[in-house]
Amino acid sequence: MEEPKLAKRRANRKSTIMSGRTIGEKRERLETRNERAAARKKDKKKATRRVVFTIFGFLVLIGILVFLATYFLKDNEPTITASPAAESTPEYRPTIEVIDEDSGASEGKITSRMETFIGQVERDFKDLNYRLAKAVIPTGSIREVDFYLQDHPGFIKMTIDRGSAVSVEDADRLIRYLAGQGITEYQYLDVRLPGKAFWK
Repeated sequence: MEEPKLAKRRANRKSTIMSGRTIGEKRERLETRNERAAARKKDKKKATRRVVFTIFGFLVLIGILVFLATYFLKDNEPTITASPAAESTPEYRPTIEVIDEDSGASEGKITSRMETFIGQVERDFKDLNYRLAKAVIPTGSIREVDFYLQDHPGFIKMTIDRGSAVSVEDADRLIRYLAGQGITEYQYLDVRLPGKAFWK
């Protein structure tokens, strides 16, 4: 029987079996302590960066939300500016005679508010085709004004605390009501209270 021939070294190199080598030699190289510490530091830096970027992102988002909220609320807030209509509103000055009974003279100590009110009443009566003869501020009064209409008996008591337009409308309504009832003579009409009117 013939003995088996040994393969030559050159042929052995090409074979798939590695002679004289262990399997353990192919295992990964073990990390040293320094390499592990460096890897941990790197991981910590990455985690810190992530936290910083997350916080920064939240701050930017909050800043944008605050800006938008301020912008939209600012647009909704009413701005206090004089409107063109308010600027062009004329000053009402009375053209009728105004008598202050305290001073006993025409054009006595009349406040600008009262003067404006009398001018407005004069205009409102004119819009309803009435003509004022005069306005009288009674003795001891700082808010009441009595108005005398041409071709009408008595006078009309008004107060500057009510709007001139509503007072004049109430007076007109009362005059027409009395005329409808056949009452043509009266001493005065009182329209100082809202929703109520009196005559005597």
